[in-house]
Amino acid sequence: MDNVTATEVVAPRQAVAPRAINHVVLNVRDIEESHRFWTEMIGFKHVGTAKPRPDRPNPPNFRFYSCDHEGGRLSHHDPALVENPNLPAPPAQWNMIGMNMAINHVAILLPSREAWLRQLAFLQSKGVKFDRRVEHGMTHSLYIHDPNGYGIELLYELPRAMWEDDIDGALNYSVSLPTEGPEALADRTENLPTFGR
Repeated sequence: MDNVTATEVVAPRQAVAPRAINHVVLNVRDIEESHRFWTEMIGFKHVGTAKPRPDRPNPPNFRFYSCDHEGGRLSHHDPALVENPNLPAPPAQWNMIGMNMAINHVAILLPSREAWLRQLAFLQSKGVKFDRRVEHGMTHSLYIHDPNGYGIELLYELPRAMWEDDIDGALNYSVSLPTEGPEALADRTENLPTFGR
């Protein structure tokens, strides 16, 4: 890496387009309960914990987690959890609209349709409540919620050629599916719409 001085940086006329969302930090009431959910139910790997150091002898109860980034490679963290026992109680029911939560939901990409179907079967076998099953125009998705009430969307992406010519149309397409029983694990791949063609 080359060193760059402040006088060498020229401001562009518009904001620089980001490449990705790097990580999300969620406040949680009980770090142990949330740790179990995000590792045992969702499958994230715990990669770090905030530790005391001379300038911060009593750090917040922070834990960091990583997805599988192609073949077992880990990131420094994708989500992180920080304990805040003073959070309000989670809502009794999760809903996409009208929740009294600062974060509506966090979307998590599964590596393939087959992996997504296996994850749905795993969650159903563990008794995790399916809040919503949806065929979107660009993804097939399952919505659940964590112990703090945060919505979680588990998804796989449909082929880009199906939606890239009309992203707005794909975003506005939605077919609700059953959330219980064997029907909640069904996933069609034929006769799906293509947008913008």
